[in-house]
Amino acid sequence: MKIKVGEFVIFRKSKTSVRPSPRAKDLQPAKHGDTYSYIIDKFWKVVQVFDDNTIEVETRRGKRSRLDANSPLVRKVYPWERFFFRDRLF
Repeated sequence: MKIKVGEFVIFRKSKTSVRPSPRAKDLQPAKHGDTYSYIIDKFWKVVQVFDDNTIEVETRRGKRSRLDANSPLVRKVYPWERFFFRDRLF
């Protein structure tokens, strides 16, 4: 997948918590019911593409992370998602 600078991507992040977010997907209770495992979709903007097939992404608040562009957890935002999730994109 060819990702360019300025495009938006969605990263499916795994999380564990006592109280899952309202946007949590694939909610799974722990074996003894103390916590939950779930996935959150993170909407990030690509700020740099590197030769080693990694990308640097930025949140709305300026926090940056480096991700493998070929990871199955990373994908481009579909055109229709730009409309539905416009409040989460910047």
